[in-house]
Amino acid sequence: MWGVSTSAQQIEGAPREAGRTPSTWDVFAAEAGRIKDGGDPSVACDHYHRYREDVALLAGLGVGAYRFSLSWTRVHPDGRGPVNEPGLDFYDRLVDELCAADVRPVPTLFHWDTPLALEERGGWLVRDTAHRFAAYADAVAERLGDRVDMWITINEPAELTLLGYGLGEHAPGKRLLFDALPAAHHQLLGHGLAVQALRARGAHSIGIANSHGPTWAASDAAADRAAAGLYDLLLNRLFAEPVLLGRYPDQGLADAMPGPVAEDLKIIAEPLDWYGVNYYQPTLVGAPGPAADGGSAYAGITIPAELPFSLKEIEGRPRTAFGWPVVPEGLTELLTAFRDRYGDRLPPVHITENGCSYDGIADQARIDFLDGHLRALHRAMEAGVDVRGYFVWSLLDNFEWAEGYAQRFGLVHVDYATLARTPKDSYHWLRDAIRANSRARG
Repeated sequence: MWGVSTSAQQIEGAPREAGRTPSTWDVFAAEAGRIKDGGDPSVACDHYHRYREDVALLAGLGVGAYRFSLSWTRVHPDGRGPVNEPGLDFYDRLVDELCAADVRPVPTLFHWDTPLALEERGGWLVRDTAHRFAAYADAVAERLGDRVDMWITINEPAELTLLGYGLGEHAPGKRLLFDALPAAHHQLLGHGLAVQALRARGAHSIGIANSHGPTWAASDAAADRAAAGLYDLLLNRLFAEPVLLGRYPDQGLADAMPGPVAEDLKIIAEPLDWYGVNYYQPTLVGAPGPAADGGSAYAGITIPAELPFSLKEIEGRPRTAFGWPVVPEGLTELLTAFRDRYGDRLPPVHITENGCSYDGIADQARIDFLDGHLRALHRAMEAGVDVRGYFVWSLLDNFEWAEGYAQRFGLVHVDYATLARTPKDSYHWLRDAIRANSRARG
């Protein structure tokens, strides 16, 4: 399955239209100094009004699927209570347009934009949010389930936990460090409850989109290996193993989680039809430096000195405009490691995000990136990993969270002054690659 991905907060705009209320990201972006270029998502790509044009771009690209997310506050402006029918009507129209274009709709129910009303009641730090999320999933499935047969519950709970609640770099901007762990548990619980709600509505293809990448120790020194092991546990295993194995990878982590953890894990481990992997790069990890150093900086994010690891730059690799190293073989390494670690507990895999930021419409560097990662994906498949789909991030240049509009991940260029869409060279390259793959498969 060939697809592309987007998210509501990053492309839709229309923050007050049809009854939508603010999300945590609307408020976070309005705070001075939070967004590097001072931008905000109030207009973004104006997809809310231009969705037909964007579906036409999907059809021209030739993808079989489109992964998008719903704005929770369009459906439940207070995060709970009665459905806001005018808000859900937008997704009705979008799904109809996709079906008419023969593009499979693949909605993600949550992509970081928590309703502000829920955040003010504790957000993902409190258990009730998981139950509110399940009610929201039920409402969406009731309306769209007659045309949607593939669902994603939550996108990258690791990032919301670590960057949003742990380090304060993303919304909601809290700096709780390890006290952020309840946000991980409640997102995972929300995922499991949403799976139950979707199943009750007849859904047969459900997954989660977790961010993963290989963790490399900065050296063979014991302190660096231990730090890398802890980082791997927090980024990869903490979010994979409760879902796939029904347990936390470390008893200390389980003890740090709130609620009846053993009972919750039975819900979190509701069987999935497939497992989504968002891959961008490996991470090089070492022991923390002296406290006087003030921590380490990586990809524009400060890692506090009090954390038991530091992040290092991977040298000798091409870099994207974001400064991220380009390491296609990391995708092969990651997928084969998951196969070895989880065996038959790992369902078929979809790469739910993979992409890069580069400037310009003539974007040969993006073509090279995609070509290299598709070849790496093919090597993983040859090694026995059951991969069913590949979704490029992203269809459009968009609001790139704390980076604002400076980073361009799209296959389609967006002129933010006029909102004109222009397919990039990579769009045409991917279109031709999809056609060639279809011919080869007969």
